[in-house]
Amino acid sequence: MLQDLISAVRPSLVLTALFALLLGIAYPAAIVGIAQAAFPEQANGSLVRADGHVVGSSLIGQAFTGPQWFHPRPSAAGKGYDAMASSGSNLGPTSRDLANRVKGDVAAVGGSADKPVPADLVTTSGSGLDPDLSPASALWQVDRVAAARHLDPAALRALVAAQVQDPLLGVIGEPHVNVLELNLALDKLAKGGAPSKR
Repeated sequence: MLQDLISAVRPSLVLTALFALLLGIAYPAAIVGIAQAAFPEQANGSLVRADGHVVGSSLIGQAFTGPQWFHPRPSAAGKGYDAMASSGSNLGPTSRDLANRVKGDVAAVGGSADKPVPADLVTTSGSGLDPDLSPASALWQVDRVAAARHLDPAALRALVAAQVQDPLLGVIGEPHVNVLELNLALDKLAKGGAPSKR
């Protein structure tokens, strides 16, 4: 009787152990190895370094405050750009709360009827972690940043243009500017260095 039970259970135990080893250890290890060999930067979080130190990831937005920086789009993730609370606000286009928040953001960035604000500069992304802005939103901020840093606005417009990333394969997505990389290039320009072109 016991021998029959062992014989009946043995295939299940052997297959469970085999698939645990195969799918729980061997397959993940192979995928990690392939990713590290083929795409090491992406596999390690697309980290951005400045002066030998990690200052962030090109995939996750950061809050830049102060007039001397290019500001990212607003974030609804926790207290802002909190990867542990990634989400949108879930406010729909007819929401009074959303309309009031956007009006406040437009006023905060200095928008007016004469100087309309690009939409992505005052609306949150679905994840709340979007690291990118449209080129129009980056260019919209040039005068403020130039005044705060005592830089030539034309030089900043050229800096923004140099940082524009084209759509993937020319058709997937929209042209965009990574705010962290733009601000690092801005620091380099302000210190008298030649900013790198993407």
